[in-house]
Amino acid sequence: MTHLWVRAEQRPNEERVGLTPEGAAALIAAGIRVTVEESSVRAIQIDGYKGAGCEIAPEHSWPKAPLDAIIFGLKELPEDDTPLPHCHIMFGHAYKGQYSGRALLQRFKAGGGTLYDLEYLVDELGRRVAAFGYWAGYAGAAVTLKTWAAQQRDEACPPVGVYPGKDTLNAELLAELDATGATRPRAIVIGALGRVGAGAADLCKAMGVAVTKWDMAETASGGPFPEILDHDLFLNCIFARPGTPVFVPHEALNAPRALSAIGDVACDPDSDYNPVPVYDRATTWDQPALRVASDPVLDVIAIDNLPSMLPVESSDDYAAQLLPSLLTLTDIESGVWARARDTFLTHV
Repeated sequence: MTHLWVRAEQRPNEERVGLTPEGAAALIAAGIRVTVEESSVRAIQIDGYKGAGCEIAPEHSWPKAPLDAIIFGLKELPEDDTPLPHCHIMFGHAYKGQYSGRALLQRFKAGGGTLYDLEYLVDELGRRVAAFGYWAGYAGAAVTLKTWAAQQRDEACPPVGVYPGKDTLNAELLAELDATGATRPRAIVIGALGRVGAGAADLCKAMGVAVTKWDMAETASGGPFPEILDHDLFLNCIFARPGTPVFVPHEALNAPRALSAIGDVACDPDSDYNPVPVYDRATTWDQPALRVASDPVLDVIAIDNLPSMLPVESSDDYAAQLLPSLLTLTDIESGVWARARDTFLTHV
């Protein structure tokens, strides 16, 4: 029997989950055994999973799970040298030259396990079957606007946290923007036709921020793109890959510009394909903005788990997208899972 083991997240500020109780009930009805770890942080409470018929395991007990269990989480595992003998479904961040990703692949190689990377679960046409993109874009735009508002006060962006829903976030952000007394900034979104860009544009619209929407057609020339520097805010919402152009080169730090805040929603600072190479590390919930220039000011927001700011909405959305693929785990040797395995084998 196929056995899916949903682990508790071990990353700070991570309350999302990729399977809802309703989805778990559907998997069980399809003949899949489901174990869910208890969690002190998960936005969806354990009682729902109990009611769905899931087996319940202690928090962070997945290393001792049966070897035939498929371990399902979202964000990274704790970084150590422990070999990984299980099959894991998660965001590995391991295939685009990331240094930590190379270490992760070595752990799989040492343990004989397999990574089914959620970022590389694709259909026959190469399109992702599930993504947190919309809420990443929404939250990323919100933090970028919070950073801009802080700049108007000659302050750094304060820490950000979890919201019970987008209405609460919107109300707080509207009040912050209005309190500045300044005209709303102008934003440019690159990747506007995708889910990430749509979320970013929707947040801007809700805040009364004018948005220039660019996608592949507008960036096909390969750059340079001086128009980006003419906007107050730049929201990078594209999936970086070989051939992705540089949108904001390092020379822009000393160039004349209106640009004062970059929301790098894609957040691949240690990737070989980073299209915003003016910064070299992700930012955090405690320090959301990294100042990369001071005359004039330019801050970069690059938080790599942005949808966690809205964990209930983002979990419900993502889990609904992923469930049809989880239902095919009984045939893990074909379809979306076989393609993900082949991608892993290529890189490992």
